[in-house]
Amino acid sequence: MSHSVVGKWGKNLAIRVPMDVARATGLMDGEKVDVEIQDGDLIIRRQAAHIRARDDAAAAAAEIMAESRHHSLGSTSIRELLEEGRRG
Repeated sequence: MSHSVVGKWGKNLAIRVPMDVARATGLMDGEKVDVEIQDGDLIIRRQAAHIRARDDAAAAAAEIMAESRHHSLGSTSIRELLEEGRRG
């Protein structure tokens, strides 16, 4: 684990990213990142990581849809399953 110090940068606060962390993540100077709070913790994500995650999810969904053509739900429809999930 690397440590960093929060410092003042104009009217904002800044966190320096240690070079070993930047290299390991591929973070580049000037790259935009997403900053959010999750359960009181500060989460910094590369925007490129969000794009990759969305693309991975889309590919997984496409694979599931293609594979689902080979399986039957019997007499149950997807709509019935969705409605049951909403009620549950």
